[in-house]
Amino acid sequence: MARKQLELEEKTERRKEKAEKPRETPPEFIASMASVLVVGLFIITFCMQAFEIPSSSMENTLLIGDHLFVDRVTPAPATKWFPVIPYRDIHRDDIVVFVSPAEPGLYVVKRVVGVPGDRLRLRDGVLFRNGQRVDEPFAIRTGSYAPYRDDFPSVRPDSSIDLPMEWRVLLPQYVEGEDLVVPPDRYFAMGDNRDWSYDSRFWGFIPRENIIGRPMIIYWSFETPKDQYMRTGMADRIAHIGNVIIHFFDRTRWDRMLKLVR
Repeated sequence: MARKQLELEEKTERRKEKAEKPRETPPEFIASMASVLVVGLFIITFCMQAFEIPSSSMENTLLIGDHLFVDRVTPAPATKWFPVIPYRDIHRDDIVVFVSPAEPGLYVVKRVVGVPGDRLRLRDGVLFRNGQRVDEPFAIRTGSYAPYRDDFPSVRPDSSIDLPMEWRVLLPQYVEGEDLVVPPDRYFAMGDNRDWSYDSRFWGFIPRENIIGRPMIIYWSFETPKDQYMRTGMADRIAHIGNVIIHFFDRTRWDRMLKLVR
């Protein structure tokens, strides 16, 4: 009897402790939510960034409508303040997101094919780097031929080639023999869809400081018309949002979800 009485008292005591446990006050809840938002804002601002593919220049590696998370940390210049972060230089064949040298404020994604010191040339669309033919299983071509595009830089651009004046003037300064030599702190990049890519061949090198980061993963992919991103009117945007809502399940590319970008 005494034992049952003791157990009853213990249960009563535990109920009292739970009842007396202070609840989170409104100011404490607001402070907690603010902390979560600050951490999320820090991650979005300094660690990663969402990016959407608007063109076919990186097919078939990246498709129009792919939504990516971009790593902004590891490609950044190393700093003594965060020695534990695995910073690393940009490597050949890295896919990078950067601010376009030709159109400031425009984010672009391409594959780096030349790092500082590399000697590059194209022969009938085939890349040669430092005198060696490069195996590029990710590159695709349509079978068409354009002299400047496919035999770069040995074929000089004529007036029919739309190049920024700055690149038209600077290009000959970096040509040695049949090769283009990549200068220090600069990178040469092209799209995987070689015949439909507006890239370093047409606007020049990527300055190191223009590089934002490296795509990590495709978190969502939606079948999007090729001309969708040319439609900039408010009515077009609303129509696109409606299309996504209606066709979310049947036009989402489920096989690309959480796919690593390589």
